Formats: sequence, C-alpha cells, structure tokens
Amino acid sequence: MAVKIRLKRIGKKKVPFYRVVVSDSKFPVQGKAIAEIGTYDPNTNPSTVKLDEELAKKWLSNGAQPTESVNKLFKQAGIVK
Repeated sequence: MAVKIRLKRIGKKKVPFYRVVVSDSKFPVQGKAIAEIGTYDPNTNPSTVKLDEELAKKWLSNGAQPTESVNKLFKQAGIVK
C-alpha cells in the first residue's frame, strides 16, 4: 500500500483552505483519509500553516511520501531539510 501525504481542499469557491492528510495513493484526492496532520490557509498574509510535527515525522519514518506542495510546507515548518 503506497501512502501519500497530500493536501485536501475543503474551502469554498475562490477561497481555498486545505487540510494536510495522509491517505492511500489509490484513493481520490477528495476521498477518504487515514489521518489528518494539519491545515494550510493561503488566504492570510503570510500564509498560515499548522502541522502536528510528531505525526508528520511518524508518517515520514513509516514510509509515507509527501507531494511537492506538502514537501514545501514541511521545509517551511522545519520538519524536512
């Protein structure tokens, strides 16, 4: 089972808001998630990122692969070098 850490959009039209979720790569992006590890709000200035670092590190050590956008958020938060 390939596990991905990716963004799940939950915002309204033209007002994006995202949850950082862990899900199976075979599920659709808006589909079922295994765990929620944070949120990302690009509407504020500067953008607001709230992540549970312990959960993120746990999933990364278990082999979950972050997408490019989530990897950038992890670098900003200092989780990944």
